[in-house]
Amino acid sequence: MKRILISTIAVSALLFNISCDTDFDQDVSSIVVSKGDADFTKYVALGNSLTSGYRDNALYIDGQNESYPSMIAQQMQLAGGGAFKQPMMPNNTGGFTNLPGFAGKLNLQVVNGALSPVPSAPAAALDNVTPGGPYQNLGVPGAKSFHLGAAGYGNMAGLATGQANPYYVRFATSGTSSVIGDAVAQAPTFFSLWIGNNDVLSYATSGGTGVDQTGNTNPATYGSNDITDPNVFASVISGYVNALTANGAKGVMANIPNVTSIPFFTRVPYNPLTPALLGSNITALNSGLYGPLKQALTAFGAGDRINLLSATSANPLLIVDNSLTNLSAQLTLALTPSLGVQTATAFGQIYGQARQATSEDLVLLSTSSVIGTPVAGAPASINLNGISYPLANQYILTNTEKNKVLTATAAYNASLKAIATSKGLAFVDANAKMIELSKASGIQFDGVKYTATFVTGGTFSLDGVHLTGRGYALIANEFIKAINTTYKSTLPMVNVNSYSGVKFP
Repeated sequence: MKRILISTIAVSALLFNISCDTDFDQDVSSIVVSKGDADFTKYVALGNSLTSGYRDNALYIDGQNESYPSMIAQQMQLAGGGAFKQPMMPNNTGGFTNLPGFAGKLNLQVVNGALSPVPSAPAAALDNVTPGGPYQNLGVPGAKSFHLGAAGYGNMAGLATGQANPYYVRFATSGTSSVIGDAVAQAPTFFSLWIGNNDVLSYATSGGTGVDQTGNTNPATYGSNDITDPNVFASVISGYVNALTANGAKGVMANIPNVTSIPFFTRVPYNPLTPALLGSNITALNSGLYGPLKQALTAFGAGDRINLLSATSANPLLIVDNSLTNLSAQLTLALTPSLGVQTATAFGQIYGQARQATSEDLVLLSTSSVIGTPVAGAPASINLNGISYPLANQYILTNTEKNKVLTATAAYNASLKAIATSKGLAFVDANAKMIELSKASGIQFDGVKYTATFVTGGTFSLDGVHLTGRGYALIANEFIKAINTTYKSTLPMVNVNSYSGVKFP
């Protein structure tokens, strides 16, 4: 079976769609830049990978140079802002050669006749840049809300136990420091805080393999893919803002976009099994698998889990849904007369919680390379992932799992808005902006249309989660608008089109 890869048809549309117009949304030459009621002398930015400039599944120099805080800082310098230092990576590839699981950035390469993101080998070992600090960009890839206040999150000794983060290890001021502590120690006059995506993102990108910890207020017991309790989230964010504003600093906060609307979850459709892909296998699959399964499931009131494959329209993937009643025993009993005990038992175990995907389910971008591949140890007649063998839980974010993510996100965003309002801080509705970006009409800037479409939309990098330079520039402008509105400053917008998009071979 063919792998689902990025089509090359739409590539020419992106090389490049820069307009010949020179007028920006805001003509900076006609504006007297002022700080208004704010003081940009010492600006610090706190957050996660989105703040650091992470993209293409890695942190590397070009991405850091196009981080949204760096863009904002450059505009602030026009109104009395001070220096803004970032803990730069030692190379333009990223990754760590001495740590497992930290590959270099993704690059587009031609694989089997189609363009596909391929990871680079990591370029260097984990380094330490603390002596060059203090740093004003305190974005830490992978950090969840409560991590910013965790003492020792930058302790090298904690890497082996998962209690530390290598990106913070690089620039932490000490083995016992915290990100929020390092920020407050700089006595900032202005700050930005955009944190919380990872509190649901790791659950979502793992296909819901974690646990929804709502009701559990002890983060020390959380797994890496768990959803953070909303009360924990609200408590730590309130503490950070109290610490940052204690000496009169002003700032800007942003809410969390619904992570389920990003290309990582929207690129691969729930029904990619076209008649052209399945070919003559449709008849055999219907007679040997789908038909008998539907008949057996119907007897137990679960016939809606499976329908026969169509020879004229696209078909949904076959998936495991752990929220379903497990009918393994019932299927085994029903199929034994026709298949024998051993085969019927295997079928029962494999399909006891299987169903076909619906439009409410989200297929992970990384699952595209798994669809149609053989499953080790499965009978040859039913061993094709997503076609004759149900895709495991980690490959799909089911509707039930998706709703857990959306519920938690809504609670987080309500807290973020309330905290910002209580302190009189500027607030960015990043969720609304991403919804706008996700529409077919997208966002126009100086004659160029941007959308959230994977690769061709121009705003999301090759990992389908993080933004390109142009995507970060759009976000930077939202922060600048909120700052100007709240503090009566006149910081100019950045020119989105002057930053980089997806790079093609």
